[in-house]
Amino acid sequence: MVRQVRRLVAVLATTLAAALSVGFAGAAHAAPKPPPPPPGVDISGAGLAEPLRLRTDTQASLVNAVIDQVNFLGRTATATAPKKADLGPKYTVVVLAGNTPKQTYDLYPKAVGGPRVYRPAKQPDSRKVTAAWFLGRLSMSETLRTAGVPLEREFDTVSGGIGGGERVIPEDSLNPGRDIDEAFGELQRLLLLNVAVVLIITTGLAGIALLIRRRTR
Repeated sequence: MVRQVRRLVAVLATTLAAALSVGFAGAAHAAPKPPPPPPGVDISGAGLAEPLRLRTDTQASLVNAVIDQVNFLGRTATATAPKKADLGPKYTVVVLAGNTPKQTYDLYPKAVGGPRVYRPAKQPDSRKVTAAWFLGRLSMSETLRTAGVPLEREFDTVSGGIGGGERVIPEDSLNPGRDIDEAFGELQRLLLLNVAVVLIITTGLAGIALLIRRRTR
């Protein structure tokens, strides 16, 4: 009887070791992935010693407000470029997806006749676009000032205005819910695996107890 009990214990130990190894492997697999770099914008230009770096994880509203200044650009292109003397200070906005630059625009919030946006033909993501000038939104100066650009405050600025451009950051890059769902899915799989390990251990111990009880009768 002792020999049979030892064999059963050995089998249980082997099974338990295998189950635990699978559990640890599952736990390692279920470890949360490091979050991708947040999308955002970099702003450089007159009066800025170094670029302003805005990211959606800490300044989402500012990032969206700056991107809104270059939305739907293709609808309002002007025929000719303004005179250089009429443009005023220039601020270059680079839109990033993670750490990757995707788009770049030159903004002129103090241009004579209203804000202007220039889209260079050479873009960071190698897209083929036509260099063009656009009428900017009337809120451009206040948006840039709020983001940290050293511009004087304008009290008579109305929200919105003409101007704009295509979506420059993929929509799924701004979806934190997707990452949360993935984390919950991994956690659920890990919990189910741990329950399976506990059931194996319990069943083995119950078998040993039953065998010992039968042999001692």
